[in-house]
Amino acid sequence: MPSADSPAVFVVSPDRTQAAQLAPALRQADVLPIPDAETLLREAHVRPPAVVLLYADTPGVPLAEVLPLLRQRAELAGTHWLAVGTHGLGALLAAGADALISDATTVDALALQVETLLNRSARYNEVQTRLNAMQRRLDDWEHEERVRDQLVHMLVHDLKNPIAAVMGLLEVVEDDDRVPDDSRELVRVARDETQHLLHLAVNMLDVRKIQAGKMNLRPELVFSPMFEEVIEQARGDVGSGLRDRHVKVEVAPNLSPSRADPEILRRVLANLISNAMKHTVAGGLIRVRVWQEEDATHVQVQDDGEGIPEDDIPNLFAAFEQSRLTLHGRFDTGMGLAFCKLAVEEHGGQIWVESTRGEGATFTFTLPLTQDGEDDDFVELLS
Repeated sequence: MPSADSPAVFVVSPDRTQAAQLAPALRQADVLPIPDAETLLREAHVRPPAVVLLYADTPGVPLAEVLPLLRQRAELAGTHWLAVGTHGLGALLAAGADALISDATTVDALALQVETLLNRSARYNEVQTRLNAMQRRLDDWEHEERVRDQLVHMLVHDLKNPIAAVMGLLEVVEDDDRVPDDSRELVRVARDETQHLLHLAVNMLDVRKIQAGKMNLRPELVFSPMFEEVIEQARGDVGSGLRDRHVKVEVAPNLSPSRADPEILRRVLANLISNAMKHTVAGGLIRVRVWQEEDATHVQVQDDGEGIPEDDIPNLFAAFEQSRLTLHGRFDTGMGLAFCKLAVEEHGGQIWVESTRGEGATFTFTLPLTQDGEDDDFVELLS
C-alpha cells in the first residue's frame, strides 16, 4: 500500500476503471481517479501530483484548455503530463503534454511509461530540494554579509572622528615649544601610529565597498603633473616616518593621459609607500616611478628593505592572509594591500610584486590609457 508520502498519479478519465486497473502495477504511487477538468484543477491545488494521465476523450471542459493554466502553477513545475488516447492528442501535445501514448496500450506498458515519468519527477524534486537548501544557505550568507557590512560601516564611522581628533591634538602637542625633545619624539610616534590606525579603518571600509560593488569611482584624466601631485599628497598621508627614509620620485614627462580617480590613486600610493616604509630601516631608499609602456601607465614603488618571504607572496594581496611581523614589530593585517589590488582592478589595471628576501620588494601596478574619444576631451581641456 502506498504511504502518505507516496507520489500521486492522477488519472483524468470518466471511466474510474482506468485508475483501478493501473493501481496494482504502480504500488509505489497513490493512483487517484479524476473524472473531469474541473476536478483536476481543484485536486491539483490540494495535492500536487507527480504524473497526470490525460485521457483525450474526457468530456466537459477540454483538457487542452486547462493544461496551459496548470503548467503555469509553480507547485506543479515537477509534474509530468501524459496524454492518452487515439484522437485529439495533437491538441494536448500543443498545450504542453510531455508524452503521448495510445489508449490501446496494455496496462503493463502504460505503467512502465508512468514509472519513467515518476522517476523524472523524483529527480526533479531532489534537485529542487538541493537548490532550496543552497538558496537558504545563500540567503543566510547574504544576511551575514549585510550584518558584517553594517558592523564595519558603523565601526569605521564611529572610529574616524575620535581618531582624527586625537591626531589633531597630538599635532598641537608636537608643535608646542614647551615639550622636551625626547617627549616630542614619543608624541611623533604616537601620531604616526594613530594615522596608521585611521588608514587601517578606512581601508577596511573601502575593501568591503569594492567587494560589494559599492565603490563609485570618479575618474579624471591624469597626466604627468597630476601624478607628481598625487605622489606628493600620498607621501604626506604616510606621515613623518618618511623623514628618515630617502624617497626618490621619477615621473616620466609628457605622459599620455590615463583615466583614474585621483583620490583612490592617492590612497593606493599611500598604502604602497607606507608598506615600503614599514619594511625598511632608517636611511633606506624608497623609489617611486611612473612611466608608460605600450598601452598602459606603469606605477612602481620599490624599496631596499627586508624583502618578502617567497611563501608569503601568493597571499600577499588577500586581506588578513599576510599577517606577520615587520621589521618594526607592527602586526600587519594586509588590509592596505588588499585595498590596492581591488582598487587597481576596479580601474581596469593589474598589480603584482617582485621580491627577493633581504633585497627589498618592488610593487608595480598598471592603469589603462585613455581611449580615442577620451583623448579628444583631453585636447579640449588643454586648449
